[in-house]
Amino acid sequence: MSYEKFAYTYDRLMNSMPYADWLRFTKESFERFDVKPTTLVDLGCGTGNLSIPLAAEGYQVTGIDLSEDMLAVAEQKQSDHQGPLRGGAIRWIQQDLREWELGEEVDVAISFCDSLNYLLEEEDIVDAFRQTLAGLKPGGLFLFDVHTPEQLFAYADSQPFFLNEDDVAYIWTSELDEERVQIVHDLTIFVKDSGRGDTFRRIDETHEQRAYSLQWLEQMLLEVGFREVHVVADFTWEQPTVQTERAFFIAKK
Repeated sequence: MSYEKFAYTYDRLMNSMPYADWLRFTKESFERFDVKPTTLVDLGCGTGNLSIPLAAEGYQVTGIDLSEDMLAVAEQKQSDHQGPLRGGAIRWIQQDLREWELGEEVDVAISFCDSLNYLLEEEDIVDAFRQTLAGLKPGGLFLFDVHTPEQLFAYADSQPFFLNEDDVAYIWTSELDEERVQIVHDLTIFVKDSGRGDTFRRIDETHEQRAYSLQWLEQMLLEVGFREVHVVADFTWEQPTVQTERAFFIAKK
């Protein structure tokens, strides 16, 4: 998937995402599972919307993403950040989630904003789990979220989606393969060019995600070697139900 143009409009389109809730959930997980981390890796870090605040709070953060353009935006945002990064400068590394490695183990790995749903084969998920286990210190935490199968069916039932604002607009359609629970999102985005009057750029994006059974994900985490796995729902500490849109996993090495 190419983010060459999309990376530069990503933050504008994602400004309503609940980043504060992801940060709160992360810190609550540290307290609940008695982890006092120093080092943290953000897998699928995008433009750094979680990496930068975590570094500002004092964690030593490495941001990993497959997209060179996303990382370029993240690095620029780090340079523009107001206030100190108490954890020091963030390392931005272009790697695949299925193969990532740093050369040293870290205390915590996070992967939020349904990044793992972009892995479209079961073996891809297992590889990412196995690699993350290898990258954690004993007792370390792996925190991630996924869209549930029910959520992908809801997307398919509710599409198309539209946005029409002064500086950006989009048309978003979705097509679901029900057997694989795999969805293709096609977006046509129009972004206003700053300094060029009423001129808009058109960006065409295709994003593909697959949802997996929560029970299967839990089983795979245990099979690769995580010794403790918990699953909760929608930024709470409640158990998932059929209405759950986003499931959260806490796996301890």
